[in-house]
Amino acid sequence: MKMITGQTVEIVYQDKSGKITQRKIEVNGIRASRIRATCLTTGAPRVFLVASVLSWQPVVEKRHA
Repeated sequence: MKMITGQTVEIVYQDKSGKITQRKIEVNGIRASRIRATCLTTGAPRVFLVASVLSWQPVVEKRHA
């Protein structure tokens, strides 16, 4: 499975200091081993290194009847 622009995903990420975080992001673009995204918790634009993403999965929207 491949991450694509416009997709909402949940990632587990390790920053350069070694701190591991889990967050939901909306992917704005992927280029040169970097993911440009909007963090859905803070609303802030972020750039993530692909190599530092430990795991990810698509966020499935729950539909209400």
